[in-house]
Amino acid sequence: MRYAYGVAMALLLGGTAFSVATGQAGAQVAQNAPSAIVPKQGAPTSFADLAARLQPAVVNISTKQRVPVRRQVDPFEEFFRRFGGQAPQGQGQGQDNNPQTRETGSLGSGFIISPDGYVVTNNHLIQGANGTGTVDSVTVILSDRKEYPARIIGRDSASDLALLKIEGSNLPYVNWGDSTRARVGDWVVAIGNPYGLGGTVTAGIISALHRGITGAGAYDRYIQTDASINMGNSGGPMFDMAGNVIGVNSALISPTGASVGIGLAIPAEAARPVIEALRRGQRPERGYLGVGLQPLDENIADALGLPKDRGELVRSVVPGEAAAKSGIRQGDVIVRVGGREVTPDETVSYLIANTSVGSRVPVEVIRDGRRQTLQVQVGQRPTEEELAKQVGGTGDDDQQALGEETPVAPGTALGLSMQPLNPQIIRALNLPTDVRGVVITAIDPNSDAASKGLRRGDVIISVNRQAVTAPAQVLSAVDAARRAGRSSVLLLVKRGQAPEAFIGVEIAQR
Repeated sequence: MRYAYGVAMALLLGGTAFSVATGQAGAQVAQNAPSAIVPKQGAPTSFADLAARLQPAVVNISTKQRVPVRRQVDPFEEFFRRFGGQAPQGQGQGQDNNPQTRETGSLGSGFIISPDGYVVTNNHLIQGANGTGTVDSVTVILSDRKEYPARIIGRDSASDLALLKIEGSNLPYVNWGDSTRARVGDWVVAIGNPYGLGGTVTAGIISALHRGITGAGAYDRYIQTDASINMGNSGGPMFDMAGNVIGVNSALISPTGASVGIGLAIPAEAARPVIEALRRGQRPERGYLGVGLQPLDENIADALGLPKDRGELVRSVVPGEAAAKSGIRQGDVIVRVGGREVTPDETVSYLIANTSVGSRVPVEVIRDGRRQTLQVQVGQRPTEEELAKQVGGTGDDDQQALGEETPVAPGTALGLSMQPLNPQIIRALNLPTDVRGVVITAIDPNSDAASKGLRRGDVIISVNRQAVTAPAQVLSAVDAARRAGRSSVLLLVKRGQAPEAFIGVEIAQR
């Protein structure tokens, strides 16, 4: 229930103002004082009328797909083959040239957005079982149990949204709402198909806005609700009290797989542009900077002398993309985009993705302690497949090239033993041939470096943004940071072919 906060009326008695609640002028009143909170007029006593009006436009999504299965090996097959006999074919076993398959499927939810049958749902419901392609068939089932075969009009894996089409006319449908006006504490209603049970209505409040669950990406920004969201609710709508769609239910956080009161929906402000692009037959357009980013956690922020959670650190820059062309460098801290401050709620990815492709925006960065503003012409975000190719693999460490691991001497700076890189180590660790730095040969398991995930075979490229090629340079940088009163240092670390990453590591006390 949405609450309104009131202020106690003041009465003038004998020239002195009194508060009805406290009897003293200007005295502060507790936020939850009984006289200060009044239920908002029109708060629902029942959701029945709203549910009855909306349910016909909410549909069940059923998919089917045939997937290959591994052929069972007959234990007598090798025996017959060894002695020149014909190996028998067991029941359910296919020939090598006729692989065995089985049918699989999924159940979820969706909602109709036009009377001619356009249906919104989640991409993961209609994506192929191996993560590529799509399912073989999709069936849309209305609340009156009528079934329609559906065509996949378009899908977008980045936002986890898909648009389907069924052939019909005068179908029940719902309109999009304005999720930017949603507030924590507002009532919401979710309708969907949990566990394949059919049309199910749940209600709750908005528990949080701009909730991130992965810590990265333009679409890691959900509406959180305590309305029951379970498996099968995916793709279904989240309604406000006016009956407008303000979110697409997509995920839940749960240790058991069932609802524990943390359901997540894609806000309408993010979903609607994607669906409209798919409906036009276009690829959704979203801005792209061409950088790898890291949040400023406590240790990284301390190493840079900056406040935490204000800005994001540029871990890597993609050659030839918008950031590289504008002069953004590895190690810069982006603090503003288009005049808007970068925070955990408004990340660089979110701000850039929602900027028109081709437009020029000012990007404010901190470089070596100095602020400067760069003009960036926003590019077009590549497909997820193209982005995956940029990331590359991590490779496997060949520990023999590092020699036998020996314990780290007590009191060693950062709890690390190191040695310079050489061509043999570079080949063994599957590193780029032009990488420069020092390789970790041993690590104290009780050190902060170990707790941050550093391990034998990692390469330290720089310390506090100063390139290092010898262990002595690492020790010197750590001593300089200690003398400057810093409690941590910023390491740029390379592992195999994976992109570099910044890690803030606490300096061990002597």
